[in-house]
Amino acid sequence: MIEARGISKRYGEHVAVDDVSFEVTRGEVVGFLGPNGAGKTTTMRILTGFLPPTDGTALIDGHDMLTDPLQARRSVGYLPEMPPLYPEMDVEGYLRFVAAIKGLPRGARKQAVERTLARCGLLDVRRRVIGSLSKGYRQRVGLGQAIIHEPPVLILDEPTVGLDPVQIREIRALIASLAAPGPDGIQHTVILSTHILSEVEAICQRVILIHRGRKRLDAPLAQIVQGGQGLEAVFARETARDEATAPEAASA
Repeated sequence: MIEARGISKRYGEHVAVDDVSFEVTRGEVVGFLGPNGAGKTTTMRILTGFLPPTDGTALIDGHDMLTDPLQARRSVGYLPEMPPLYPEMDVEGYLRFVAAIKGLPRGARKQAVERTLARCGLLDVRRRVIGSLSKGYRQRVGLGQAIIHEPPVLILDEPTVGLDPVQIREIRALIASLAAPGPDGIQHTVILSTHILSEVEAICQRVILIHRGRKRLDAPLAQIVQGGQGLEAVFARETARDEATAPEAASA
């Protein structure tokens, strides 16, 4: 469903992403990890078509983001760290607006909005102005705009940042449900970028770790934590190892 092929992004002499490749299959929930400045957000923006790569390409549901960008973008739902919301709109009106700009046929929009309201737990606030909602509900609306057109791929950047523990549990449960096969047969593939390692342990089946723009780890979560080691310890070890070899890498 997602295939990154040798993605690189350079800004002058600075290499933000360096030859990153990976694949994610249908129904997988993958944790995309790395320290601040590792290249996570840049990679996610390339995968969603918001940013062109310097080298390489991305395929979303078989559509190349460079040669077939419109269809590739239709196949992905993106929740950036700051959701693209209009605080003066009510929830239902905003979702109708998103359904229209994402190209849903007029006759299908009402059903898509109702489905999204129900799936994101927004039925009770459908008439509320977005600006009056709590952070947790605004995140739900952000997820709603990402899934309303039923894309096979979801890319979520820090979806629980700033939420309280109750809201975090609710959003985690929602993300897990999106990857599970639904009664309508819809099942999403999810890449989740987060700094909260416990979140990855709770809902992800696989972990991709990048540091200094390069992929350092790509393995099933169960394999990574086997023997009782925690994800935090693995994260610290991998990034520390990279720091220790940084001068050698730079000279190469």
